[in-house]
Amino acid sequence: MAADSIAAILEAIPLPAVLIAPGGRVLGGNGRAGALLGEGLVGRHFITALRQPAILDAIETCLGDATTTRARYLAREGAQDTAFDVTCSWIESDAMRGALVAFEDVTHLEQAGQMRRDFVANVSHELRTPLTALLGFIETLRGPAREDVAARERFLATMHQEAQRMERLVRDLLSLSRVESQERQRPTEPVDLTACLRAALQALAPVAEEARVSLDVDLPDEPVLVPGDGDQLQQVVINLVENAIKYGGADKTVHLSLEMCEHEPSLRGPAAILSVRDEGAGIDPVHIPRLTERFYRVDNHRSRQMGGTGLGLAIVKHVVGRHRGRLRIESARGEGSRFRVILPRAAIASGG
Repeated sequence: MAADSIAAILEAIPLPAVLIAPGGRVLGGNGRAGALLGEGLVGRHFITALRQPAILDAIETCLGDATTTRARYLAREGAQDTAFDVTCSWIESDAMRGALVAFEDVTHLEQAGQMRRDFVANVSHELRTPLTALLGFIETLRGPAREDVAARERFLATMHQEAQRMERLVRDLLSLSRVESQERQRPTEPVDLTACLRAALQALAPVAEEARVSLDVDLPDEPVLVPGDGDQLQQVVINLVENAIKYGGADKTVHLSLEMCEHEPSLRGPAAILSVRDEGAGIDPVHIPRLTERFYRVDNHRSRQMGGTGLGLAIVKHVVGRHRGRLRIESARGEGSRFRVILPRAAIASGG
């Protein structure tokens, strides 16, 4: 078959693909293969283009036995590692004879698998610590401290704290799972964001008082309607304000405001903008891109001491994503942190 015909057939394949003659020379390759393996493939021996042993063995077996073989090919695209499942299929006809080598990109599957493994490992680690503490206290109470009333009261108080920690973690895990399962379902019911904020602040008032933190609130008197899920939006406010109270520090102020914008460039339309700002030590900008990752903490020890699960901002990110909004984080060391949630308002008038 002419080289032009081979090239035309290979271009129709929606994967990087090359055709290798029985003698080992590359008869043709499509544009996707050129982008992956480099240009100038045609006419070269496949060993000079594909240097990974697993691929070479698979191609040699396919050419030698006229059978289908499979292998794995690892590459690098910029700063990201990529993985391909490679299938070598023997083709023989009056017009064409050789091994068709096709590369299927499975990087996204690898990443999803790694995310699941990391998630399980993180959950196991977060649960193991309080469970180990509980088991240790129970063993002590059943043994050496059986008749020690003072020790029993002290241990029971600590056990209660560890149990609460596990309860918070399980609650946040369930919330995150629920939000992720609904993320593709955009809310359309009108919700008064002002009322959500007032309800959340009422629930957090005792927390702020105990932490000796003042709340400076600037909310409009009139309702601010957005298409949304009221419970989830209230959870966003609680998570952001609770974080600001915890990390802003005692005898400081948390500033919360809500304003309407007639044209928000990031949403290309009218928006409601919720802002939560603390007066704490601030966050090194290097951490900001990762703050919404599950279990990511700037200071592990301090976060755990304050009862954090490492899931609060991940929940915020997914709720904001479900509402087709934007989350903006601004911080610098010594200057506090500001979290802005930008939600679209226009969808109500258009019926969602």
